Amino acid sequence: LGTRGYATACIGKWHLGHKKKFLPTNQGFDVYFGIPYSNDMGVDPAMELAADIHWRNGYTEEKFRGLKANSRAAGPPLMRGTRVVEFPVDQNTLTRRYTEEAIRFITAHRDKPFFVYLPHTMPHIPLFVGPEFSGKSAAGLYGDAIEEMDWSVGQIMATLKKLKLDRKTLVIYTSDNGPWNLKGNATDKVKGNRNRRIGGSALPLRGYKFQQFEGGMREPTVMWWPGRIPPGSVCRELAGTIDILPTLAAITGARRPKQKIDGRNILPLLEARAGAKSPHAAYFYQSKGVRMGDWKLLMSGGRRSRKKGKLLFNLASDIGEKKNVAVENPEIVRKLSATLERFKAEMKAEGRPKGTL
Repeated sequence: LGTRGYATACIGKWHLGHKKKFLPTNQGFDVYFGIPYSNDMGVDPAMELAADIHWRNGYTEEKFRGLKANSRAAGPPLMRGTRVVEFPVDQNTLTRRYTEEAIRFITAHRDKPFFVYLPHTMPHIPLFVGPEFSGKSAAGLYGDAIEEMDWSVGQIMATLKKLKLDRKTLVIYTSDNGPWNLKGNATDKVKGNRNRRIGGSALPLRGYKFQQFEGGMREPTVMWWPGRIPPGSVCRELAGTIDILPTLAAITGARRPKQKIDGRNILPLLEARAGAKSPHAAYFYQSKGVRMGDWKLLMSGGRRSRKKGKLLFNLASDIGEKKNVAVENPEIVRKLSATLERFKAEMKAEGRPKGTL
């Protein structure tokens, strides 16, 4: 989007490499502010430090440099650009500060095209919430964190309206995976809720994060674009977050990456064009499964599932993936298995190598 004159910002979790070479400002973004990975991780003591860094919990540069790499006890850093600006980060303030950063960026670039990528840290665990939302929900600390995120979306939408940008801005709200299957030792600490597990629900879908069942992979998505997306329209065709990049490129006329990517332009789906269909003949769940039409084949349920062997489901009649019909449909199993094997071979031959320093 930078090639089309867009100002670009990444605010929040990155997790595609914390070394300077891999950070957002060296990957096409003008601005970065956030934690460079998951909030349950530690810190690399070799990171660059801002001249005006805010030290917390008694830390100094000497103490920081003496930490072991990824010492989780210390907590993660907050970065601006390629430098640490706060250590350890005050996670209770993250959702609010991300929101304020996004609003500042939007306001500063109100007169030119802009793109904001805002991957919130919450509700990844450990959970934190601002004092204004602590204890406010009926669902413990998890619910409090979700309510603060809801507030965040409202603040950003209100800013677009205030700046008279709301009628010409595409807003996409989604998630990267389903809820965590949290165990008893991951209870929230809100008074009176010590025995309540924290986490969401994907019902009626089966499964959780880390699994290839629909509960771990299928996400609710809301897209809002007055004048282009018909109000009240619902898309039931298959699409994924991998499709956002080529779709935004198509909308803006930006050049797509030279590297081969898996995403497709889903603009016809966004605009609810008559007869618009998914551009994906097959959709792959990493290298562990494939969906074609209503049929979905999994080689197993995922790393946290006890189910082994091939699992075949018809999602049209069994959205909860309760009945494995592999035995009754050997031809479909063979067809989907062959499709998955071709995909795995293609990934091996054409997949991009890991970044190196």
